[in-house]
Amino acid sequence: MTVPSREFFVRPVVDVARDLLGATLSRRTAEGTVTLRITEVEAYDGPTDPGSHAFRGPTRRNATMFGEPGRLYVYRHLGLHHCANVVCGPAGTASAVLLRAGEVTGPGPDGVALARARRLAGGVARTDRDLARGPARLAVALALDLADDGADVTDPEGAVVLSVPVPGTEGSGVAPTRTVLSGPRVGVSGDGGRADLYPWRYWLDDEPTVSPYRAAAPRRRAAPRR
Repeated sequence: MTVPSREFFVRPVVDVARDLLGATLSRRTAEGTVTLRITEVEAYDGPTDPGSHAFRGPTRRNATMFGEPGRLYVYRHLGLHHCANVVCGPAGTASAVLLRAGEVTGPGPDGVALARARRLAGGVARTDRDLARGPARLAVALALDLADDGADVTDPEGAVVLSVPVPGTEGSGVAPTRTVLSGPRVGVSGDGGRADLYPWRYWLDDEPTVSPYRAAAPRRRAAPRR
C-alpha cells in the first residue's frame, strides 16, 4: 500500500471511486489509531449530478468540495451524524466519493477495540462487521467530525491518511481476486437515484461489511388546507 499523490484524485470521480475499493483509511487521535479497508463507496459528480450536494452551486457547507482534490469533505447529515467523502477532480468541479462502508482492520487488536468502544458509546454494534457498515458508523469508528473537513488525505504525516494498493504487487488490489459490483446510490431521490442514469454505488462482492441498499423514502404530500 502507498499514500497516493494528489494527482491520483484529479480524475473522473467514477474511476477514483472504484480505485478506492480495497484502499485503507487511517485516523490518528490521542486515543490511538484506527484503520479500515474501504469496501463500499458512492460517486457524486458535482454541479452536473442532481444527487450531489454541489448540484446547486457552492455554499458554506460544501465549500471543501470546490477546493483541491485529495481533501476530506465531512458534513453532518440531518443534524444527526457525520459522513466522510474524498474530493476528486480538478479544483472547482466539486466531485467527491462518499465512503459508505469498510472493514476495521486495526492496526492490531487495539485499533479494532478502539473502534468498537466508540461505536458502543454511540449505540449498538452487534458484531465487528457492523463497526463501519454504513457512512455514519464509519465516521464514528474513525472519530471523524466537522473538525476534519478539509483534512489532506495525501499527507503521510496527517491525522487522516489514505493508502491505495500498489499496482502489480501480489495481493495489493481488488482485481482479479475480487469482483466490483455497482448499482443505484442509497437514499437518493429523483433522477440522482435512478439506476439507469447513476449506477454509481460501488462495492466488493461477497463482502459482509457492505451496507444494505435502501431506496429514497417517498416524499409525503402536505395535507390539504381546510
